[in-house]
Amino acid sequence: MKFLLVFDFDHTIIDENSDTWIVKCAPERKLPSGLRNSYQPGHWTEYMGRVFVYLGDNGVKEDEMKRTMTTIPFTAGMIDLLGFIGENKQLFDCIIVSDSNTVFIDWILKAADFHKVFDEVFTNPAAFSSTGYLTVQHFHAHHCAKCPKNLCKRKVLKEFLDKQLERGVSYTQVVYIGDGGNDLCPVMFLKKNDIAMPRQGYTLEKKISQLAQSLSPVQCSVLVWSSAIDIMSYLKLVIKE
Repeated sequence: MKFLLVFDFDHTIIDENSDTWIVKCAPERKLPSGLRNSYQPGHWTEYMGRVFVYLGDNGVKEDEMKRTMTTIPFTAGMIDLLGFIGENKQLFDCIIVSDSNTVFIDWILKAADFHKVFDEVFTNPAAFSSTGYLTVQHFHAHHCAKCPKNLCKRKVLKEFLDKQLERGVSYTQVVYIGDGGNDLCPVMFLKKNDIAMPRQGYTLEKKISQLAQSLSPVQCSVLVWSSAIDIMSYLKLVIKE
């Protein structure tokens, strides 16, 4: 009996968006309007590339970014939940699938000593250049019309499950925990025995309920959470069974 827990990162593990939080490092803690207005739907990674160039041009260094990022609060109950998962790793495989980037997620998890809870992190690769600028790349290429062009979370989840099956690992249940519109695509991939956990009041919950109203509901069960304690209560229940 083994469960796969799939976490989004922004507004799920942490209670903010890591990409917008970094703006606290900018002069006067804001971006010029020309840069702010340069975002085009589906091209967030490119937009963040321009933000990182602006920060670099203004002399914002790696250590200042790191200090800023590690002040992001975790979502209510999340520290307890991740502690619980860490104590029960023999029952849970745990991955992150996120549109953030490797540098931010690594900093935040390591600072809180949670990096060992997660088996793998799937997110946009980022690194500091020789000149000290943070650069970010697309996670992969895909053909899904529903997702931003740098990341289809369904593709990531499907490939992970396929790879695990090749290794002889299959899961009693997949538990998908997220909040955003880009979490709908992987949720629609989940099977009847799996469970989607959308965060209360966020886009994913609204989209799942719109599907139910239009009589094309998702196959999996749905359990809405407002604190990660709700998720922990559910996991405690299933491992007792």
